[in-house]
Formats: sequence, C-alpha cells, structure tokens
Amino acid sequence: MSDAELVLRSTRVVTPEGTRPASVAVAGGTITAVLPHDADVPAGARLEDLGDDVLLPGLVDTHVHVNDPGRTEWEGFWTATRAAAAGGITTLIDMPLNSLPPTTTVGNLRVKQDVARDKAHIDVGFWGGALPGNVKDLRPLHDAGVFGFKAFLSPSGVDEFPHLTQNQLAVSLAEITGFGGLLIVHAEDPHHLAAAPQHGGPKYTDFLASRPRDAEDTAIAALIAQAKRLDARVHVLHLSSSDALPLIAKARAEGVRITVETCPHYLTLTAEEVPDGASEFKCCPPIREAANQDLLWQALADGTIDCVVTDHSPSTADLKTDDFATAWGGISGLQLSLSAVWTEARRRGHGLEDVVRWMSARTAALVGLGQKGAIEAGRDADFAVLAPEETFTVDPAALQHRNRVTAYAGRTLHGVVKSTWLRGERIVAGGEFTAPKGRLLTRPE
Repeated sequence: MSDAELVLRSTRVVTPEGTRPASVAVAGGTITAVLPHDADVPAGARLEDLGDDVLLPGLVDTHVHVNDPGRTEWEGFWTATRAAAAGGITTLIDMPLNSLPPTTTVGNLRVKQDVARDKAHIDVGFWGGALPGNVKDLRPLHDAGVFGFKAFLSPSGVDEFPHLTQNQLAVSLAEITGFGGLLIVHAEDPHHLAAAPQHGGPKYTDFLASRPRDAEDTAIAALIAQAKRLDARVHVLHLSSSDALPLIAKARAEGVRITVETCPHYLTLTAEEVPDGASEFKCCPPIREAANQDLLWQALADGTIDCVVTDHSPSTADLKTDDFATAWGGISGLQLSLSAVWTEARRRGHGLEDVVRWMSARTAALVGLGQKGAIEAGRDADFAVLAPEETFTVDPAALQHRNRVTAYAGRTLHGVVKSTWLRGERIVAGGEFTAPKGRLLTRPE
C-alpha cells in the first residue's frame, strides 16, 4: 500500500469473496490492494471515507445503442455515457446498428471510434455486425478489435441492418467460429412473427400477442442447433421468454457454448401494468407477464441466465406514438438500471453480491475484459458508490440521456448512486460531471 495515491474506505466493499469492511488502495488507475478497514493510510495518499455507503465495482453494460453518428438526435456518446456514469456504469459496449453507418466494416468502425473518442465519459468498446453481405468483413473487424458480432434472425427495424436467414446464419457463424469469435443474436423467428395476429393500435395486449414466446423459443432452438454443429460460441440477447429456459439449460448440459442475458425491464416491469398507448414500455421481444418474470428471476438465481444488461435503445419522443405497432421499440435504462434491478432483487431476497455478479463480473467476462468487473488487486479502479437503503422517485427531467422518455417515470426505486469512479478518478458526484475521461476499448488478444 506504500505506493497508493488514493484510498477508498467503506464498511461495505463488495469483493469476489463477499462484502466486508475494507480500504481499497489505488495507484496509477489500478487497484493495488484490498486491505482491512482500519489499515494505515500512507503518507501522500488521499483518503475518501465513504462511511456505510457500499463500494461496488463499476458496472459493465454490454448492450447499448448509442446511435452516433447518423441518428445522434436519438442518442449520442456524450449523453449516453453521462447517463451511464450517473447510474454507476463505467464501461459500455456499443451495438452496431441504429448509427449511420452501422459498424459492419472496418471503415465504419473507424468513423464511430472517431466520433466517440472525445465524448466518452466512461470506457467504450464496440460490437461489429453480421449482415447477409458482409462475411468478408468479419475477420477484418475482429482483427480491428470489435468484441464480437451481432445478428438479427428477424427484421431489425432499420433497413441498413438486414437480418440473417438460417442459411446465412450458418455461413456467418462458420466464419466467426473459424477465428474464435463470438456471435450475439437477437433471436426471434420471422415466420412465427408473421403468423402472429397483427392488430396495431394502442392496446398492449395486442402488441404482446404480436410477439409471441414461440418466436423466441423457435429461434433459440435453431441457434442452439447451429452452435452445436459448429462448436460455435453464441450469446442470446435480451431473453424475454421463460419458455426457452429448458432449451438453454439442456444445451449447456450437452456442452453447447451458449450464454444468455436478460434486461432490467423484463425483471422489473410486467405486461399487466403497461397502460394502453404507453409505448415507452415497447421493446422487442416484449415485456411479458408476471409469472414469466418469476421464472426469469429463478433462472438468474440458478445460473441459466448469465447476466443483466440494459439494451438501452432510445429514440426521439415523436417516434414513441400511442400505436404499439408503429412506435419505435426500445427502452432507455442506462441511468436507472442498477437501482431498478437492486429494487426488485432485494425484494426477492437477493444481495448486492448477486447484482454485481450479474451486471459487472459476468458481463466483463462475456467480452473478455479481465481488468474490469471486480474489486481486487490488479483490476481497473472503476467503482460505483451506492446508498442501497436510500430511495428516490424517478423524474424524467433528472435523466441524462438525450430524449428523456422512460418507462420508470414516477417509480420509487431503492439505491442512490452517490458517485462513480473511472480508473481512480471521480467522474460524477451529486450530479456534477468531470470532463470526459473514457477510453476506447478493443477486444483483448
């Protein structure tokens, strides 16, 4: 500890071994030691005594749509990373679509990196995209440092990012497996979606019927078959249907290399409470019933679902019309994700160690960021300071993302983020932000 520049002290520090009183020493942006709470502070080191506020590792959100450049009026790197920082997130991985151009070639990746470089308040990495016509671009993107490749198995909602057929999926997945890459998949079957009733209008029950569980289940079964045949590494994005959980558990038992995420909105919101016309609740796949939600929580507890990410997917307010069929589908949750998940987790008997595992440790592991996701020596000194017993009522005007539409408006949540730290520097506290200090990340070799 003699070389420490900073010591953060708390009666509750969440470490891989559990929560305990500790002093965390930091030098050069890295955690150098996790020591007893009453350890001496070396001469020249600054002490930050957090009292009983909980010191967590900064969250790692691997599913964020920033939309910059091209649809910056929807969201940009400046606003998205401020929202993330305000919510205790210190690393995000940006999705390849909804920006123009999409991240489907090395040239397009460079455009996005140039836009993000001076605007990022937190660390930012990038997914590439797998499209019907870009198989030749996948290895170059991998070599350029993207963390993996996103594909849709049904229409994405934007024309410049078409979905893969099963044959195209097989070709792209074989290519990605050949260089040891990861394919992450929006898994809804287009044939099941086309066969579902499509009424349109403001009734949420009609929208829910238009995105049935069997669309997810069928697509996931097909993805498992492809992954098993190729011994490929695949990841299921934003799982909503609990009916798919037995398929996933069985595949894992058979050695299929599959991981799964879900999202705060599936864990904290239910179909029964969505008002008609309230398209701030619209996302694809949809928020389902309370009984379905219970099974998602059970799967998180038993490890069938690996992690929780936001799928932050904003738009301008005018695209959130009261017609569920035509309104933009996406929920903006960066700033509120930790508090929303913690509120429901504590109600269900889970601890902050569980939340850290789902939203920091396992997401960091998914993308191979070994320097993130835990408070232990050698890791980046990325922290969130949380007052877990304090509550607040969600006021859209207090949110940092560009278009302050939120499905959580008016809700009372537990867990106030007091400050967020990136590599040992406090980047936000009390609503005050420093200048952007984030770095652009590439996939570790």
